[in-house]
Amino acid sequence: MLEKNSFLYKRLSKLIDDFMVLDYTGVGSIGLIYEAQQKHQPGPMCMKAAETVVEQLAARTGPVLIATGFPEGGGVPETDGPVGAAFIARAIFLGLSRESVIVVDEDWKGMMYATCRGAGLAPLPLPADGKIVPTPYLRPVYVATVPKDKAGSDAVCDDLLTRLEPSLLISIERPGCNDQGLYHGLGGRPLDGLVADLDYLFAQARRKGLVSIGIGDGGNELGMGVIAEDLKAVIAKARDCGIAGRGGVAASTATDILLVANVSNWGATGLVAALSCLLENQAVFHDAELEVRCIEACVAHGGVDGMFMGSEPATDGIAAEEWRGLVHTLRMSLRRHLGMTINWQGQSGDWRQIRA
Repeated sequence: MLEKNSFLYKRLSKLIDDFMVLDYTGVGSIGLIYEAQQKHQPGPMCMKAAETVVEQLAARTGPVLIATGFPEGGGVPETDGPVGAAFIARAIFLGLSRESVIVVDEDWKGMMYATCRGAGLAPLPLPADGKIVPTPYLRPVYVATVPKDKAGSDAVCDDLLTRLEPSLLISIERPGCNDQGLYHGLGGRPLDGLVADLDYLFAQARRKGLVSIGIGDGGNELGMGVIAEDLKAVIAKARDCGIAGRGGVAASTATDILLVANVSNWGATGLVAALSCLLENQAVFHDAELEVRCIEACVAHGGVDGMFMGSEPATDGIAAEEWRGLVHTLRMSLRRHLGMTINWQGQSGDWRQIRA
């Protein structure tokens, strides 16, 4: 385990967080969002999220529940969220030998199965009794679905918490309701009838004493309640969606840990990278080619790019080939910080021997 607060820990933590807040999409809000996040939860957010995963899995025996899925036009899911959820599940299994259950709306089941396969996982149906038995020689992940009606989704959420007794909850690019209980896209469009209420799942989990992590990029995602009031002060749509009587798009549900990034899938990459460094396990961080394959699998089975709404391999307007470069650059940067380079004499350095 990487020594906390060591010189290397501080360097790696800052490097990963710096990558998260690069405004490569050009949206222009990530700086404001990160500033608000640091105001309420100062310090290295990705490494803190990774530490939370390790701590909670050490304290509890249940699977990790990961909620994701954001509807675009007609309720079609975007690629941002499901891809990140799959890679978080992969990292948790390879690094900590714990299974994850990804929770999505009923009509997105096929997309989520395919996305998990694209990430190198074997998706399996959740056992009826909720008891997950380790499957040797396989990298499993489980997919649970919820209906979109309030009564139906609440009943499934209660059942999942009771049957699974999860160790931790994670939300990534999942709509979060505002303070009026309404869901919106970032630009203010209503999501009425398009998405199940998984804020209820996180609220019930909190009552049971379970810890949660939220990952988002715009302020309308589940978990962003940590900074809702801050965002309302600086972002117009956060306080007023533009439709009378509906309030703003700022999400009201807070998570214990909030991780923000320019794109939510990139935030998942930050968590995976931090977990890989913390556990000192290179296998935890997937390579760039797998990221591309995963995005392509998601699109081939119903996902769309959330910026231009096209059925093409992209996430928030960033093409899969660009993601290949981003993931590769972060992985190689971490390797260099870890001393995984060869000098002119064929020797490799080790930053762990350096002290501030």
